[in-house]
Amino acid sequence: MVCWWACVSVFAQPQNGSQDSDTRIEEVVVTAKASIQSDRLTELTAVAVEEDAIRTTLASHPNEIMSQVPGVWISRGSGQEHLTAIRSGVLTGAGACGAYLLLENGIPIRPSAFCNVNGLFELNTEQATSIEVVRGPASSRFGGNALHGAINAVTLSEAKPGELAAQAGSDSYRRLQLHFPGNHSSLKVLAAHSGGWRDATGYTNFKANAQHVQERNEWNMVHTFAVTSLDQETGGYVTGQDAYLDPVLRVSNPNPEAYRRASSFRMASHWRHREVALVPYVRHSRMDFLMHFLPGQPTEKNEQTSGGVLLTIEKNFPTRSFAYGLNAELLGVGLSEVQTNPTLGSAFLVETRPAGTHYDFSVAGKQLAAFHDGRLQLRDRLTLSYRLRGEWNSYSYTNHHTVGNLRDDGTACGFGGCLYTRPADRTDRFFDLAANFALEQHLNGNFVAYLAGGSGFRPPQVAELYRLQSGQEFADIDSEALNSIEVGLNWRDTNTELQLSLYSSQSRDSIVRDAEGFNQSGGKTNSTGFEWVLKRQINAKNAIRLTGTFARHRYDFTQNLARREVITAGNDVDTAPRRLVSAIWDQRLTERLDHSLEYVHIGEYFMDAANTATYPGHTVLNWRLALALTPRAKVDVHVRNLTDEKYADRADLSFGNVRYFPARSRNMQVGITYEL
Repeated sequence: MVCWWACVSVFAQPQNGSQDSDTRIEEVVVTAKASIQSDRLTELTAVAVEEDAIRTTLASHPNEIMSQVPGVWISRGSGQEHLTAIRSGVLTGAGACGAYLLLENGIPIRPSAFCNVNGLFELNTEQATSIEVVRGPASSRFGGNALHGAINAVTLSEAKPGELAAQAGSDSYRRLQLHFPGNHSSLKVLAAHSGGWRDATGYTNFKANAQHVQERNEWNMVHTFAVTSLDQETGGYVTGQDAYLDPVLRVSNPNPEAYRRASSFRMASHWRHREVALVPYVRHSRMDFLMHFLPGQPTEKNEQTSGGVLLTIEKNFPTRSFAYGLNAELLGVGLSEVQTNPTLGSAFLVETRPAGTHYDFSVAGKQLAAFHDGRLQLRDRLTLSYRLRGEWNSYSYTNHHTVGNLRDDGTACGFGGCLYTRPADRTDRFFDLAANFALEQHLNGNFVAYLAGGSGFRPPQVAELYRLQSGQEFADIDSEALNSIEVGLNWRDTNTELQLSLYSSQSRDSIVRDAEGFNQSGGKTNSTGFEWVLKRQINAKNAIRLTGTFARHRYDFTQNLARREVITAGNDVDTAPRRLVSAIWDQRLTERLDHSLEYVHIGEYFMDAANTATYPGHTVLNWRLALALTPRAKVDVHVRNLTDEKYADRADLSFGNVRYFPARSRNMQVGITYEL
């Protein structure tokens, strides 16, 4: 599951488009970067948002920075909430969580069995030195959950001056950032608060990352620590056709009682000695939130503690390189759902969703994975890279409440039974295989053409296996799988970087909730798309960054689903825009003054799987001005949604009701940064 190569080695990379005959794995010092672009196979299909772009964007939400990556859409929710799409639609409901793997310095931030659909708020993307995205299946490298792709936040610090920054803006927004570097240790701290632009939607956010470097007995050791916390008032959907355009509804909050409180802690230690690497790590997270979107509004509490170790051994030869490794992990998970107040509404809702404990269970898990990768020089300019992984997962489930489809007091519900069923204790096991390959041909003029393919898998999450619906005593679901093929062309010189890619992918055994509300495997989708990245330094004063996606994601099965929704093969996946475009123009006005103009376009998409309702899409302009006061101090001014466009961050159709998360109106943020 862990990105083992990222922390221990990189493959030799060609310079100026030529391929060296020696493809031995090079040693790198992890203090510089724990990068998922640490080998050519990954670099061919990965896109990175570098530190300069992160620092100038000053994003208060991942949505504001990830638009710079083709094929990626971070759909913004309330506060710090979000949903993710990487070469897919924005996934919701059953099967949504865990389709994308989130990493910090090359290590997944959670175990594969217990994902968080809002997981990016557990990463310090605001102070990252790089945010890297692998588009397409990558389970052979990362393990479970790297189904559609992976996002890695690199927070390790290089040797550079420290920094103190403060920002203030609309809606009582305040943020303080500190970076204290040192010869062997460094610390990054971020604290942010917003009053919220909708009623009762404020939040307070804290993140900190530290690292310490040691050299002892020829071992290079880098120890990393991370903590995060989020205390948030949460806003619900506004409902009604085009409600996001209504000046009163768009700032309202139908669920002022909603909240989310979350915290996380992670620690890892990267040990490297010649061709051997050892990486132990531990993780903990917990979250309490009001499920305001459900009748009765139960409260969920969940937490996980997990840890593991990975061992990697490398073998290097003149024209080929190999690596072998093992990854072992243990996890403990707890989840409870308790409804305090009686359900309001129809007699059916009142009877089937009674107050009391709905679920209370724990899961002890084990994971063991073996992996192997290699790089072979086939000819002078032709190279084959491949990676293989086998992964075994075991979950031991323990129910801490009454077994069966019963009320909290052990009595039966009317109308055929309670909504939820608590299964008896059980053990489930899953075994998955994944592979990736890339053929890389170096052409004249710094061009690199490639053919890449691979498979990904996503083991069922514990919530899908053990949080069951009425009448279901066993969730007969399997790991979801995805296969992909891609061709591309990359080119780079002193002033220009170009990436073009054309891909096709098919997923199978996606988890869906059928007409009876049961989780089951059987969903299928297929996707095709064209993506591009162009970065060009036009002259000393002007530079552009262009990214875009033209793609279509379609269902490949027909079925009646829950909420009276019918999927028909050939329909577009809901919340899957065919066009995603971003353009940034950076201009140096004077030696001390520069500005940027950003264009972000989200195309039209269907709001439901039956393709009966559409959201028209939107275009947003953002502007930034930066003034250097002194060699060490500068002032930034950001104006987001410059034209005050009225649009929705997310739109869908549920139980026949059109719902929207309205997007923020024009807003301003002013900040000052001082180099220590």
